[in-house]
Formats: sequence, structure tokens, C-alpha cells
Amino acid sequence: MASYADKPWLKSYKLGPFKLKTTIEYPNKPLFTILDEAAEKFPTKDAYHYLGKRMKYRELKLQVDKLANALAKLGTKKGNTIMVFLPTCPQFIISDFAILKTGATLVPCSPLLKAPELRHQAQESGAETIICLDNHLDLINSAKNDTRLKNIIITAYEDYSPVESDEIKEIPGTYHFRKLIADHEAKPPEVPIDPSEDLAILAFTGGSTGVPKGVMITHYQRLSNILQGLPWMMAPFPNYQGTASCLLAVPLFHAYGHYLLQSSIYWGLRTFLIPDPRDTQMIVQLMNEYRPFLLFMVPTQLLKLGQPEITLKRMPVLVMSGTAPLPAEVAQRIEQKIRMPISEGYGLTETGPATHINISAFAKVTRFATSTKLGIGLPIPDTEVIVVDPLSEKEVPFGEVGEMWIRGPQVMKGYWPEPGSGLEQGGWLRTGDLGKMDEDGYFHVVDRIKDMINISGMKVYSIEIDEVLFKHPAIEGAATIGIPDPERPGSERIKAFVKLRDDLRGKVDDHEIIEYCRQNLAPYAVPKSIEFRDSLPLTVAEKLFKRALREEEIKKMKEKGEI
Repeated sequence: MASYADKPWLKSYKLGPFKLKTTIEYPNKPLFTILDEAAEKFPTKDAYHYLGKRMKYRELKLQVDKLANALAKLGTKKGNTIMVFLPTCPQFIISDFAILKTGATLVPCSPLLKAPELRHQAQESGAETIICLDNHLDLINSAKNDTRLKNIIITAYEDYSPVESDEIKEIPGTYHFRKLIADHEAKPPEVPIDPSEDLAILAFTGGSTGVPKGVMITHYQRLSNILQGLPWMMAPFPNYQGTASCLLAVPLFHAYGHYLLQSSIYWGLRTFLIPDPRDTQMIVQLMNEYRPFLLFMVPTQLLKLGQPEITLKRMPVLVMSGTAPLPAEVAQRIEQKIRMPISEGYGLTETGPATHINISAFAKVTRFATSTKLGIGLPIPDTEVIVVDPLSEKEVPFGEVGEMWIRGPQVMKGYWPEPGSGLEQGGWLRTGDLGKMDEDGYFHVVDRIKDMINISGMKVYSIEIDEVLFKHPAIEGAATIGIPDPERPGSERIKAFVKLRDDLRGKVDDHEIIEYCRQNLAPYAVPKSIEFRDSLPLTVAEKLFKRALREEEIKKMKEKGEI
């Protein structure tokens, strides 16, 4: 019997006549060397584009080296943790590599965190230093009690933008980001790094599913993951290195955005930074003006590009979607408009984050293929994937649904602070995602285990209902959840939340949507109720936040005494 251990996806490692590597040699060197090498190879190339202002790679390295020196003078030592509480901006990039050069560990934090969440991450990580915006100072001060935070480094939205002022406004009790750089030489400390053991990143995840846990990623794990991604897929086209550009619409504090930023730096790309991931107008403006080679987005952002009022004049060569499954209907709708195939990827914060890339879209762009395959794609080099029954933990046959378990050089060291915690024997990570593999080795995510709905023992995948809803011509957005069924203890009932297209609001009722579902779904998978909304809740990474909807509904049911 065929086994996942045979890696059947390797037969699909090709772009037309080009065969892609099935394994990679991973250098054992510090992660920050990717910037040093990019600055040496492409010193006069733009590293980023931010609100109309640019910085060359050699200048970026200079800023990094100065800040690393400043951090060391503030007492930062190897093994320390430093919180970066910033939106997407140049200061995040400079902080990222400067922290690594001190031997410390970066703790990226969403700038949308409230005081209790920020305090929790500060307490758990033991950070003594935080880098933040000046307008977050009151929040920081309210959150730092019972933490070890003592060094507060502030910066402003205007810094590193076209309206940057020569005047630096210092605030007592804080250090100013730009002044630290101005007052120190570009002499970073020389710190011995063991890439396989020393942490580069401590990213807290699980905030949308429970108490956030710190994911430990070493220098070696992140660098390995970078090499498994763009450099692997683009190996047949080396001329793009140091010459192409990308538009990064995913927040840098998110694992996906952070990984893509570092991948772009490794490849010497110019990165267009989007301060607000919800700013569709800015995204479209930059696309039309510069036509970046790569566009990195999430499904909800792509959905906005498909709106009739959006005019797209120039499209990137390759569009990549991640962080959440991209409904097939949404992909087809947008591809018709932008005239470009969309490539999906997959991963988790715990997996470095990338584990799968759908290379079929790039094969079509390069005219090596006439069609694309749906799904999250192929496991990237040296990544093992098995699909198992969640209860028995035994492998299911190819094509059947089960939980995806993943192992590879990019998978986390463990949950903070214990190495190996969160991993099964042998280094396997249980993803919590239900998926299946087709005959070509391409994987498809079916649902999160926690989002799967139990209808009297029948398994209903919420994503499959979402897919059907997206096909309705009046629906722009949809999210399906399972809620307790008061009439059947232990069972659930299905509720769908729907956002209609602007021109059809009030013209479609719930009966029409339910009848449409009856025609396209099994009887037990038809939603019992439909709720129309002007907007659907999103996480900080612009993913549909189904847990918030479920908690809201359960709260209402408890208040009514239904459960």
C-alpha cells in the first residue's frame, strides 16, 4: 500500500522542463546574515518603498548595525527577548535585524493588542525592552506593571516617511528610536550564535483560539524555511533576484508577513510596505503605478480587489494567497478580473511558517501549463506530511480526509519555554487542520477540526458550506459556524453569516439563500438560519474570525436560556 512516507508529491516538483530540487542543503549560519549578504550584493538597490520614501540595502544595513550597537549599550545580551509593538513600517525591519545581531530574540506583537494581552506576552517572554509607537506610550505604561519592561524605545508614524521631521521629540522615561541610531556607530556587537539552538523569533499564537502560546523559532529553522520557499520555486529564474519587487499587504507582525519580508530581503527584492492591510486603495494604487512582480495577500484582501468599483490596470506576475483557505469561487471570480492565476500557500506559526506552495499557478504564468490546480499545493522540500484519522492517529488512504501532521527542518523548537513541547514523538506537529491529498501530491484543506460541525454524528465541513454560499451571485462574503442544538444535546445546528453585495442588499432574503443551499448541499448540511451583516469579523491578519461569531451566538443563547 502506498504511504505518505513515499512523498508522492515529489513527482510534481517541476515547472515545465525545469525540475525543482527535492532536497536542499541548509547553511548553519545566523539569520541576520541574509541582510548582510543582500547589502553586499545589491547595495544600491531599493530594500523597501514606504509611503513614497525608499531606502537602499546598504543604508538599511547601516541603520540596523547602529541600532544593534545601541541596544547592546542599553544592556541587551544574548538570550534576552525584545518586544516589537509596531505596525508595518521600516522601523519594524530595522528592529528585526538589529535585535538578531545582539543575540536577542524578537517578540513580534500585534499593535492591536489591549493592555491585558500585552502584559501577558511581556510576562511570558520576560522582555525588558519594547519598541513601540509614541502614541502607544500610555498603553505600554498601563501594561508594564508586574513585568520586567524597563527600556521603552519610541518612534512615530512620521519617522522614515516623506514628512519625517529633523526634530526629535524626546519623552522622559523613554529612548527615541531615531536618536539611538543617530548617536551610535555602525558597530554591532560580535555575539556567537548557535543557529540550531538559539532563538531568532518568539511569536505568540493562539489568541483567536485560546491563551496565546509562545512559538520558538531558531535562526536555522527560519533560514531553512526561507530557502524552502521563493528561492526554491524561483530557482529556474535567477535573473529576478535583486531586480524584482513585491507588494506585501500582510502585516509584518504576523508570522506570514514576517516570513515573506525576510524572504524578500534574502532575494534582494524591493518590498512595497502597506501600513494598513485594510487600505485597498493604497494597494491598488501601488499595483497600478509600479506593477510589482509578486503580490502577497490574504483571501479577504483578494475579495476586495474583485469588487466592481476597483479598477486594476497593471497586475503582478504572480499573486500568492495565504493564512486561510481561498474559496474556489472567490479565486475564479478574482482571476477572471485580474487575468492572473492565484497561487495558494499554507503553514502555521509553528511550522516556520510555510509548509506548502501551489506552484501550478506559476507554471501557468510562465506558460509551462495551461491550467492550474486548486488547493494549498505541494509540501515544500524536506517537509514530510501525513494525513491521519484524528482519533486513531492511523494514516488514511490517499484522497481521504484526516488531520495533517507535519515534520521538517522549519518546524518550531517547541512552545516557550520548553523545547519539544507541542510536538509529538519524532518531531511531528499536529496542525489541527483537516485535509486530503490528490493523486498528484497536491493538498487541500477541508476545515479546521474546531470548525467542523457535528450534526447528529454527521461530519459537516464549514468551509464546504462557505464554498457553496460564495457561488451565489448576490453574496460577497460568508462564514458558517456550528452552534449547540437545544433540541438535540450533543449535536449542533448550522448558522451562516452572509454579507451581500452592495447593490443587492435588501433584495435577497434568508429563504432564498436557504433554498439555494438545499439545491447544492446534503439535507443535513443546509444552514438552519441565515444572518445578514454589513461586515464580518476579521482577525488582525484579515482572516475571517469564526470563533468570535460562535462565542457571540452562544452568549445570546445562554442569555435566552436556550442552553
